[in-house]
Amino acid sequence: MASKTESARDESDDAPAESTDSESTLETARRQLHRAAGHLDIDQNIVERLNYPKKVHEVTIPIERDDGSVDVFTGYRAQHDSVRGPFKGGLRYHPDVTRDECVGLGMWMTWKCAVMDLPFGGAKGGVAVNPKELSGGEKERLTRRFAQELRDNIGPNQDIPAPDMGTDPQTMAWLMDAYSMQEGETTPGVVTGKPPVVGGSEGREEAPGRSVAIITQLVCEYYDRRLEDTTVAIQGYGSVGANAARLLDEWGATVVAISDVNGAMYEPDGIETAAVPSHDEEPEAVTAYADTVISNDELLTLDVDVLVPAALGNVITEENADAIAADFVVEGANGPTTSTADSILAERDIAVIPDILANAGGVTVSYFEWLQDINRRAWSLERVNDELEVEMQAAWDAVRSEFERSDVTWRDAAYIVALSRLADAHEARGLWP
Repeated sequence: MASKTESARDESDDAPAESTDSESTLETARRQLHRAAGHLDIDQNIVERLNYPKKVHEVTIPIERDDGSVDVFTGYRAQHDSVRGPFKGGLRYHPDVTRDECVGLGMWMTWKCAVMDLPFGGAKGGVAVNPKELSGGEKERLTRRFAQELRDNIGPNQDIPAPDMGTDPQTMAWLMDAYSMQEGETTPGVVTGKPPVVGGSEGREEAPGRSVAIITQLVCEYYDRRLEDTTVAIQGYGSVGANAARLLDEWGATVVAISDVNGAMYEPDGIETAAVPSHDEEPEAVTAYADTVISNDELLTLDVDVLVPAALGNVITEENADAIAADFVVEGANGPTTSTADSILAERDIAVIPDILANAGGVTVSYFEWLQDINRRAWSLERVNDELEVEMQAAWDAVRSEFERSDVTWRDAAYIVALSRLADAHEARGLWP
């Protein structure tokens, strides 16, 4: 081998000389844009346009608490680019939500939709609130009021939210219902990630983890590794991590470590992943089922073939990049590798498969859900999974071809593919006077 905590159901790098481990999401997104542009012969005016969001909506959301008091929260919706189709991206409830974070994450969604060749642009939004401090009724009231505040700026052909950190299918059902009541007609296509009973898609919740597993399998094939001989460590055992782990286990890989916020289960001979509850099934249960417990930091430096950071962003940093012992890093979370760490891993010839490709199953199945809503015709789970595999293979092929042709990192290859498609669309549409 080379010297080598709960993930969102998200639709989810390149450093200058100084450390950029503390750079913001927006700074990272812009850095990635300019690095990719440096590999392409494109109009710099297009690059300048992509530096900025088209619109950012900021709203105040007053809600009545269960005790009769009123609290006011701030919400955002950053709409980055819609040259290829309606804005698309998650809505998160988290105390650290900011305007610039939403803009940066919206830019990432633009790249992700483009690298998957989906007819969407990028957006992101959220409310600066701790959802753990809200009762079910308070969360519903917050969601419905947020939907009302954004009503004129979202829609099935305008901007389509989805679940993210702190939100879930029920949140999307409330948002869809609030929007539909105001519009006077049921409009399931205004959001994706809903429960199937109200127009959601089978397989949507599992899709980001499934795409991580598919890409891991393709990486192993590319580097002539048998999946049956591959060891995997996965940080995070939520929707992304648990689904990726179980699929890879089912397909023959040996999953030796999984984790949640309390620590990691480590079993060198392999974990029976189906026997360990995911965060959704039993929150923070991983260590309770473990014979050997190690820290999340130790998991990141295990001597394995594949490392899947599927928990938080910025977990592989300048401080630990030299200790990463995996041959391949497949990013399950959004932005788990800082710019400086990315450069260090590249120098060490550790292949990093970027989040905008690896975890793009979520937005891809959201696209399938949108199609089902528009056509009022549901797909079977088998069809969803088959179609997802086709889309992931096509995206992998495009990125792999760029990787081989341009002699760049996997991350650069993915961004070059995305930016090429965006530039072509902007060139074709032109600039409105």
